Amino acid sequence: MKTLISLALALAAAPALAQSDWPQRPVRMLVGFGPGGGTDIVARIVAPALGDTLGQPVVVENRPGAGGTVAAAQVAKAAPDGHAAFMLNNGFAVSSVMMRALPYDPIADFQPVSMVATMPLVVLTGPKSGLADVRGLVEAAKANPGKLNFASVGVGSTQHFAGELLFQLAGVQLTHVPYKGTPNAIAATQTNEAQLLVEVAGAALGQVRGGALRALAVTSSAGFPGLPDVPTLRQAGIADYDVTTWYALAFPARTPAAIVDKAGRALRTALSREDVRRQLANAAFVPDTSTPEALQAHIRAEITRWGAVRDRAGIKPE
Repeated sequence: MKTLISLALALAAAPALAQSDWPQRPVRMLVGFGPGGGTDIVARIVAPALGDTLGQPVVVENRPGAGGTVAAAQVAKAAPDGHAAFMLNNGFAVSSVMMRALPYDPIADFQPVSMVATMPLVVLTGPKSGLADVRGLVEAAKANPGKLNFASVGVGSTQHFAGELLFQLAGVQLTHVPYKGTPNAIAATQTNEAQLLVEVAGAALGQVRGGALRALAVTSSAGFPGLPDVPTLRQAGIADYDVTTWYALAFPARTPAAIVDKAGRALRTALSREDVRRQLANAAFVPDTSTPEALQAHIRAEITRWGAVRDRAGIKPE
């Protein structure tokens, strides 16, 4: 009997011991977009420092396709042992309301770890538009419903949804004109083919600082250090507006809590390093962390919010 009890205790302790030893080999961090994009940049800044803390390399792997869903599906189906992670962004929530059939459940198939970083978007206009501030934009749009053009990088993109939310809260109507990629949308705004553009801060800073675009507001509830003189939309009179692009780390569902906790602690340590914070700031990111529970609640709230924006705007899922 004592032998059986000892064996049972040993078997019960084995998973905990294995989890405390995690990681036992390099960790794959999948990114659903190609090299050079925001999610890829965040991953490649954070991964080396995270690997230093964990004692095993964290290797970034790009798996672009279908708005990030290809990588998400691979992680959802991976073994829940902490050796496959997913650097997701706000597009994860947008895809959840824009795609009729996903190859995974965005809530049930993932175990959130922590938020990693955020970046506001910027409400932009060109030098020929005659628009000087958000108040002027709202007045012009109300006086000319549907006659001002709003450029974005595509239907159902985060930038598109952020603009639609702005118009809904301001009670104005603009005509959405999707372009193929950020450079084309920026060019259209510069030439006044479009009078408004909402774009992530990292893609627009150079244009704003060089005078090719005018920043009317940033979308986050707090000011953005990269554009300290630009008001938030809340400060400009659009109450309750708070939108950022965000980047977070997740594992497959059923990953043991001990691994999730260790990964979260390692991530906080990595994000506290001065070199990591400096690299993130230079790329226009704001470091951020959260509990797994808070991240899960955030993802749920984002899916709900963007689903409501989609329905009010009459945007059809694909």
